[in-house]
Amino acid sequence: MLHLIFQSPVEVATLARMDAGDVAVFFENSIFRLLKTGSLDKLLTAQLKTNRFCVLADDLAVRGITPDELINGLDIIDYAELVSLTVDNALIQTWT
Repeated sequence: MLHLIFQSPVEVATLARMDAGDVAVFFENSIFRLLKTGSLDKLLTAQLKTNRFCVLADDLAVRGITPDELINGLDIIDYAELVSLTVDNALIQTWT
């Protein structure tokens, strides 16, 4: 399943609803929760063992966030990769 996360702040309950193998793409201000200094750092780092987390390069650029400020293991993707994820995942859940 593909999870599109627009929540700001991201709810821990949303992350708990992800199954192993699910992919999440964080958008807009939700990406602030992906910072190494964020309160979800430990939870997200642990969940990266079973899930893939992505962020759009454009969302990082607009907010002035550099890749080295993010939790290790996140994938920075472009819109073409986002489209591929939507094609590859029959089920898509949006969290706002």
